[in-house]
Amino acid sequence: MRALDRFEQRVERLVNSAFARAFRSEVKPVEIVSAIRRAMDDRAAALSQTRTVVPNEFTVRLSASDLQRVTDWGAEALGQEIAAAATEYAASQDYAVLGPVTVAFTGDEELRTGRFHVQSETKRGTAAPASAGSASYPMLDIDGQRYLLSGTVTVLGRDASADIVISDTGISRRHLELRTTPHGTIATDLGSTNGTLVEGHRIEAATLVDGNTITIGRTQIMFWNAADGAES
Repeated sequence: MRALDRFEQRVERLVNSAFARAFRSEVKPVEIVSAIRRAMDDRAAALSQTRTVVPNEFTVRLSASDLQRVTDWGAEALGQEIAAAATEYAASQDYAVLGPVTVAFTGDEELRTGRFHVQSETKRGTAAPASAGSASYPMLDIDGQRYLLSGTVTVLGRDASADIVISDTGISRRHLELRTTPHGTIATDLGSTNGTLVEGHRIEAATLVDGNTITIGRTQIMFWNAADGAES
């Protein structure tokens, strides 16, 4: 299924979701998704013939009543759902993002109910989706989702504060640190409950080599020294 088809289906789910039914005459999630899509298109920066960078951090400014509605229905969950839709849209357009797509909500006393404003920024994260690609960065594959280790230190875990959040109850909140150095990428277990395995061997710290398999909880992670090392 094409990414654009998935994007359209996600928007349709938002329209028919409990979130949408709760909004009635207020701002609707599908309107926010469309505004973020427009912001990506309007601020797309072509760096080369094959690389166009778009914003990845979005702040949605809402009236007090709309913000309260979002808060009551779960701002974090709604933001994640909209961010996922925006990520799929960026992939469908072959846009590059320099970090994970995030959506946050804030109030604006000058806005009336039903009106909103989207602010967008381009920020590099410590772990960017592989569509931001550069062959110079190490890469992870986690359940088919690829990430570039574009920062010096990347933390993996269940907690929202982790750079890469993995939904696996066998993983600790802050489970594993990957540190990129001139001499290679060092994997360090952060005192996790169930430990970290590299090629089936439990480690406290280890320098990774191209093609290593890391296991944390029930999740297997493939590691490559650079994007060019991964099979397409």
